[in-house]
Amino acid sequence: MRLHKGEETMNFLQTIILAIVQGISELFPISSVAHSVIVPYIFGWNLSEEFLKNNFLEFVVMMHVGTTLALLLYFRKDWYQIIRSLFTRDSKKTLMLIVVGTIPAVILGALFEKRITEAFSNVGLAASFLIVNGVLLFLGERFRQKGTKKLEELTWWQAVIVGIFQSFALIPGFSRSGSSMTAGFWLGLSNEESARFSMLLATPVIAGAAVLEIPKLIQHHPAGLLGLSVTGGVVAGFFAFLSVYFLMHWFNRKEINTMGPFSLYCIVMGAGVLLFKSLA
Repeated sequence: MRLHKGEETMNFLQTIILAIVQGISELFPISSVAHSVIVPYIFGWNLSEEFLKNNFLEFVVMMHVGTTLALLLYFRKDWYQIIRSLFTRDSKKTLMLIVVGTIPAVILGALFEKRITEAFSNVGLAASFLIVNGVLLFLGERFRQKGTKKLEELTWWQAVIVGIFQSFALIPGFSRSGSSMTAGFWLGLSNEESARFSMLLATPVIAGAAVLEIPKLIQHHPAGLLGLSVTGGVVAGFFAFLSVYFLMHWFNRKEINTMGPFSLYCIVMGAGVLLFKSLA
């Protein structure tokens, strides 16, 4: 299945490949946006500038729906308690921290939506910031505090700081989970609590992006794009669940150098793409 005639299109196999990469990289601290830009370039898919600027964001956001469902399923007990707190006298601290931490991404995303869309065609930019993301992960590990805090011990302003770091993911190359977990490390959250807050914080942001972009996809999609997008969402959701399962066990069992492998990967991948691009 192709979106339209010509070589500058996506087909079913390309959708599956991108969905697998999207599902893994959205939650791993390696930037899903950068990989959504780099993967078509590496495989030489020759996607048209028009498609990248007008339809690709909505296409990728549909995969985010799968990621959102995976996060809701994995953290179902947390979300049950959060929703339950609305109707009981239970503490609403976790809910309010998520709300406060989400605000920066909502504001910055609305302000820079056009520039974000345009960045999907800039491979050099994505690769460069992927290297910067790797450096950020290294610094986060290097200068982290000995984390002992629980999520509920964060202050409102600390939640805002984590939210600002999460907003770095609006730049292709920066990881949403990597940035927010790094902030959590610096604020004294434990490994597991930093990862947990990052994933809880990502859920409404990813879901919100889907709510905004999916109507555009339904109303203005080229022939075949909607079906491919739904397929991509299912595949991305499956791999996102596997990813979050692995990550939460990784951060629960390891006390040091949790970000080291991801930092090295980002630097090597970004540098490799830039080198390949310069020689092409």
